[in-house]
Amino acid sequence: MASKVYFTDFCTGTSETLPQKLSRLILSAGIDQIDFKDKYVAIKIHFGELGNMAHLRAGYARVLVNIIKDLGGKPFLTDCNTMYVGSRKNALDHLETAYLNGFTPYSTGCHILIADGLKGTDDVAVPVEGGEYVKFAKIGRAVMDADIVISLNHFKGHEEAGFGGAIKNLGMGCGSNEGKRDMHSAGRPLVDPEKCVGCGTCAKYCAHEGPQPDGKVMKINWVNCMGCGRCVDVCPVKAIYHDSGDQAVRMLNYKMAEYAKAVVDGRPHFHISLVRDVSPYCDCHAENDLPIVPDVGMFASFDPVALDLACAEAVNAQTVNPGSKLDKANRPDLDNLTGSFPHTNWRSQITHAKKIGLGDDTYELVRI
Repeated sequence: MASKVYFTDFCTGTSETLPQKLSRLILSAGIDQIDFKDKYVAIKIHFGELGNMAHLRAGYARVLVNIIKDLGGKPFLTDCNTMYVGSRKNALDHLETAYLNGFTPYSTGCHILIADGLKGTDDVAVPVEGGEYVKFAKIGRAVMDADIVISLNHFKGHEEAGFGGAIKNLGMGCGSNEGKRDMHSAGRPLVDPEKCVGCGTCAKYCAHEGPQPDGKVMKINWVNCMGCGRCVDVCPVKAIYHDSGDQAVRMLNYKMAEYAKAVVDGRPHFHISLVRDVSPYCDCHAENDLPIVPDVGMFASFDPVALDLACAEAVNAQTVNPGSKLDKANRPDLDNLTGSFPHTNWRSQITHAKKIGLGDDTYELVRI
């Protein structure tokens, strides 16, 4: 049977606020079917990089926290540390960033636990049932200690995965430092010396001293390189590319799906996605850029794969925002999620996630 995905738009009147409408959506989708009584509930969310203005507002998290508390649960917000330059590379900076972006216990109604500890090393090796590329996923310990997992996702574009939704929020987002290295390990960047101008932008964004000067151009030290692809994305003259081409982005999506399955297997899970401020880049970027399409609405489901597909198809059905990266790319031959970054392959997230049993790629959209 097709999975049910519940949807509502962002329109409100005088009789209902947007938080009330989100609450009605979540309850209509059946979250109260889960037994929350005295259970620890990990709410996986992205707090946004400092400077990013597209991440979800804390008020959305408050809606979910209130519902879980009313159902007897013990919720906490969580994410894992990053492995690149930024404001969330360790738990202290990560917490400060979350607070500065509005996610305080007073605004959300619950505390924050950085799942993989101070330096991203506190993880659990979780076997992946049906995994083809990952035998043991390295997941942040606090996520695995929880009884229930809820993903609260900002659905947007992504420069490597094609989009960021429930699968990425759970898979990449719950991976520890070693887990993130594992997911990115399929590709290593190369520098085209004919295009490189030696500006050093790649080195600025690398936390591991991968890009290094080599005369008038840059080279990649593969001993240091973690394979995250950030240098590929930020190079202003497109001189850096993956050595394995399209295979690198497909393998990233395959491994993310397997990590996401490790996170949810064997315990209750539920997923909410807000398709608004659909930036071309991940919320890991301090610069979020103009949304590529208009705001769409709010989605909820027990099935993270069906949810992601419903969101992706909704984004692809929208008109392009004038002046956005997608508009400037001028690729009418590609769908909206691929148009900004033609080397990506978002469908590989969906197909592999279905293949390994994370969810289904058919869904019934229930409008409320």
